[in-house]
Amino acid sequence: MVDSRSGDDGSFIRRRRECYACKRRFTTYERLEERGLLVIKKGGNREAFDRNKLLDGIARACEKRPVSMEEMENMVASIERELRDLYEHEVSSQAIGEMVMDRLQSRDEVAYVRFASVYRQFTDLNSFIKTIDQLKQR
Repeated sequence: MVDSRSGDDGSFIRRRRECYACKRRFTTYERLEERGLLVIKKGGNREAFDRNKLLDGIARACEKRPVSMEEMENMVASIERELRDLYEHEVSSQAIGEMVMDRLQSRDEVAYVRFASVYRQFTDLNSFIKTIDQLKQR
């Protein structure tokens, strides 16, 4: 191990390592394993909370936007912390979606509209325009 430091929010440890054989360096991240949290989907089925799935959704919304991977990771970490503080065993996917939208709206409006269009399942142009108008009023 070359270097070890904890993340900004203390939720993970970042370690720089070096392979003894080829001398290449790489980074590993260690996280505390939390108790299981189930997500209740719109259809009523339940699945285990997956932070990578959350990060992928945020990354898709932020694609080609000036939002760094570190900022996206921090969003996911803060959402996960809030979920574990507020909910003991189960949380609705709607609650998670609202948390994501709150954070994206304050960070990048285009990413917010992209995420909202998928999350709220816009069916026509008027729904899209209505969301943009609400964003303009804020």
